[in-house]
Amino acid sequence: MKVVNFAETPSLVSQYMTELRDVNIQGDMLRFRRNLERIGEIMAYEISRTLDYKERLIHTPLAETESPEITTNLVLATIFRAGVPFHQGFLNFFDHAENAFVSAYRRYKEKTYKNQDDFDVCIEYLASPSIEGKTLILADPMLATGSSMELSYQALLTKGTPAHIHVASVIASRKAVDYICSRFPEAKTTVWCGAIDPEINSHSYIVPGLGDAGDLAYGTKD
Repeated sequence: MKVVNFAETPSLVSQYMTELRDVNIQGDMLRFRRNLERIGEIMAYEISRTLDYKERLIHTPLAETESPEITTNLVLATIFRAGVPFHQGFLNFFDHAENAFVSAYRRYKEKTYKNQDDFDVCIEYLASPSIEGKTLILADPMLATGSSMELSYQALLTKGTPAHIHVASVIASRKAVDYICSRFPEAKTTVWCGAIDPEINSHSYIVPGLGDAGDLAYGTKD
C-alpha cells in the first residue's frame, strides 16, 4: 500500500499546515476552513496524476486538436462535520465527480466523560451513489485511530466495491496509518497525509495535532 506524506517534502501544504496548527491563527474560522480546502485542492491535483485519461477531439476557434480528459469515474466521500471544507477542496478540482456523505461520531460510554478514551464510533447517516467499479476518494481531515475511516468505508461498501480507494487526511497519527494499512485492500488503496504525527493521547486526539477540527471550523459544540 502506498502512503504519501506531504510533510516529507516541504511545499505549500506545509505553509497551510503551519497555519492550521498555530493557536494564534486558529481563531479565524474562515481561514481555518479555507486552509483545509486548500490542502484538499492540492491533494486533488496530486491524485489527478494517477487517474486515467483519453484524448478527445475538440474544436478551438482556429483548429481541431486532440486534448486529454479524465475517464475515471470518481466518487468523493467525506465524514461530517469537519470533513466538509476538506471535501470542498477536492470538489473544486473534480467538479464533475459524484459525492457521498457519512455521519460518524464518538459515543462515550461514560456520560461524565471521566474516561474519554472509552467510546464507540457510530455511523448514523449515509448518502451515496453506487461506488461499484469507481475510484473512491474518502477524505477526513483528522485520522486519529482510523476507526471512523474504516467504519465509513464499510458503510460505503453497501453501495458497491470500488476499483481503487484514496484515503486522504490532513493530519494522521502513525497508529492510524498503520491501522488503515492493515484494514483496507492493500493492492488498491493509496493513503495521502498532509502530515503524520507520532502519537495520540489518552483521549484519542492526535499529538501534536491541532485540536478539534470540527470545532475550529464551525464553532464549539454544546
